[in-house]
Amino acid sequence: MSFLKAEWRKLAFANYEVDPNILAAYVPPGTELDLYKGKCFVSLIGFLFLDTKIKGIKIPFHSKVEEVNLRFYVKRLENNTWKRGAVFIKEIVSKPMLTFVANTIYNEHYETMPMKYIWEENTKNRSVAYHWEKNKIWQSFKVTAALETIKIEENSETEFITEHYWGYAKVNDIITNEYQVTHPRWEQYKVESSEIIVDFELVYGKDFKFLNTIKPTSIMLIEGSKITIEGKKTIKKETL
Repeated sequence: MSFLKAEWRKLAFANYEVDPNILAAYVPPGTELDLYKGKCFVSLIGFLFLDTKIKGIKIPFHSKVEEVNLRFYVKRLENNTWKRGAVFIKEIVSKPMLTFVANTIYNEHYETMPMKYIWEENTKNRSVAYHWEKNKIWQSFKVTAALETIKIEENSETEFITEHYWGYAKVNDIITNEYQVTHPRWEQYKVESSEIIVDFELVYGKDFKFLNTIKPTSIMLIEGSKITIEGKKTIKKETL
């Protein structure tokens, strides 16, 4: 049985090209940075958790949970096959139960904050916005896009960003937690405009202050799907 089942819907991505050296201290043992055409990315992502179940049991008051996270991309070679995954700098959610479970079991970096979301449609387009409050200062990420989904092109940047099916969490300099995320291939909406009002230093720490002064290289809006998160596996780095 999967550890967690849910739906992830209306995933808004803002992707920033960064110097790989900035992420060096965050890379879990046994993994290495995963680059797209030589480019290293971090992504700000907002979405909605729906119908969340842990071990098949619905969590009361968790039928809808907002999440905003900052992540980057790694890969791990196992049995001559690359596993492509994501590492989270921080995951912000609106409900404390998810924070407790993720931080306790998976050694992730969740934090509970006041949050809200707005999904709107008219005859021309849709808008998706996620808001979260840190130290009484509201942050926001809004995307306006087309009404209909389109397929994600193979070998595209969008495919690279969205098609990572493993999660990695650094426990210490020797141990890494690994878990699998399953979902069908996603579809996207053509983005028309976006607005990001985020103090990255306040929310994510001084290492990411520089994101306040650069623009994202791409903005994406992905429909999402049902997903599962499987039980964790502990990886121990071999020592000489």
